[in-house]
Amino acid sequence: MGADKHVLRDRTAVVTGAARGVGAAVAARLAARGARVALLGLEEAALAEVAAGLPTEARHWHVDVTDDAAMARVASEVRRRLGPASVVVANAGVADGGPFADSDPATWRRVIEVNLIGSAVTARTFLPQLFDTHGYYLQIASLASIGAAPLMSAYCASKAGVEFFAHSLRAELAPSGVGVGTAYLNWTDTDMIRDADRYAVLRELRAHMPPPARKVYPVGQVADVLVGAVERRAPTVYVPGWLRGVQAVRALLPGVVARVARQELMRSEFTSTGLLGAGGRAAAVSGRDT
Repeated sequence: MGADKHVLRDRTAVVTGAARGVGAAVAARLAARGARVALLGLEEAALAEVAAGLPTEARHWHVDVTDDAAMARVASEVRRRLGPASVVVANAGVADGGPFADSDPATWRRVIEVNLIGSAVTARTFLPQLFDTHGYYLQIASLASIGAAPLMSAYCASKAGVEFFAHSLRAELAPSGVGVGTAYLNWTDTDMIRDADRYAVLRELRAHMPPPARKVYPVGQVADVLVGAVERRAPTVYVPGWLRGVQAVRALLPGVVARVARQELMRSEFTSTGLLGAGGRAAAVSGRDT
């Protein structure tokens, strides 16, 4: 795949966490470029609604990305019904906030499972198809991959994990012709972020970030940049672009964050948010069922 505007036409793209937010917006833009789209997630009705609105052939699967056997079945069906995947966007993710010392172990573990283990399961499941198509895998990471924040230990740990998972996978798969990209996102206007703003712990966290880092970006703008990265098979993509500069000073960030937390953030007492957004609530239910 190159930068030509028709590069995705008649290709099959898989998007996890596709029921809403970044996943749904990315699916819409992939379809607008002519790709067939497989939508994976936990919210079946929402997935069906997204699929019905796409201009190309699209199918949806209700599946937990942490379930190896279920994901293997879905991958087989995607190949049979839509053709082998040329693009896989590992977008499924959940978040929670609050002090680690008071965190619910099951909720903390579920964030790690969905964000990190789910990404690995997604990659492992679809790699045989990407080998066949010399395709491209895009891992959705975060500013939290670069600079960890207090009160979001599970989310930061999981996003740091997916960053280095993708780095390792990129080097490993380079000889095979499969491209791997890492997308670093800041706050994006999704239901998960809107849900986060209801809780003092995350309102305070965002309020104490530098002004550029507090800004919430429109989901459509983020999706446009991500799909452009897919077309270019980019190894990294930053939304907003200034996040690239943060990489150069990431070694300094833990000390700066700890100092700010001592001076400002930790003067208040906070309670846990639980899993955030509709996707988080669906992930919580799925986690209890497994």
